[in-house]
Amino acid sequence: MDLNFVLPNRRQFLKTLLVSSLAISVGELYAKDLVLTPWQTEGPFYPDRLPSDVDNDLLVINESKHKAKGEIVHLKGIVMDSSGSPIENAVVEIWQADSNRVYIHSRSPDQDKRDRDFQGFGRFVTGPSGEYEFRTIMPVSYTMGRITRAPHIHFLVNVNHKRMLTTQIYIKGHHLNEKDIVLQRVSDREQREALQPEFVQVRNKDNEYSVHFDVVISKVPEDPEEDSLRHLDGMLSR
Repeated sequence: MDLNFVLPNRRQFLKTLLVSSLAISVGELYAKDLVLTPWQTEGPFYPDRLPSDVDNDLLVINESKHKAKGEIVHLKGIVMDSSGSPIENAVVEIWQADSNRVYIHSRSPDQDKRDRDFQGFGRFVTGPSGEYEFRTIMPVSYTMGRITRAPHIHFLVNVNHKRMLTTQIYIKGHHLNEKDIVLQRVSDREQREALQPEFVQVRNKDNEYSVHFDVVISKVPEDPEEDSLRHLDGMLSR
């Protein structure tokens, strides 16, 4: 009786030990494969005045019946540290130009052409698994002065009220990526490729895409004052 009781527990213990060791091994291997998400400039058009609605659906402002122009993008991912552990309660912000190539920043050129139905900025607090999600539009390219930017979406991640990472993501395979001066400043090939996730068309949806982008941050907060491009908005024209 005692033997029958002890042996199953021992087997279960060995099984649990094996599963745990495998999980640790896989975790270690995964951590080794992680690539830190590289820093990218905030750029000059982080909103100088936040919109009335700052939720994670940039297509509809508050209870409006109108929807922003542009192809729909479902943007999801996980915020994690360099060991692969998810970060809960990280504040993820995104912002981008609308389909008319205009930011909501008051000094972004061509404000008279801005899509007033596009929120332009959104915010999401990650859950227990570090997950975030947004609904937005397909990013567009634009030209300012002599500079042409590849389509991109800006990201900012804060953890415990500390600014941990500012970056941008691009459309994998877009022909302007190889000429984009901001993207090409990332010298590490793996880090540069990590900023170019694939935008996959949603099945049976002609103008709807999904994209997965995981954000891997270090433990060292940023100093935004080291970003020399943050205050250029007054000098730029198209």
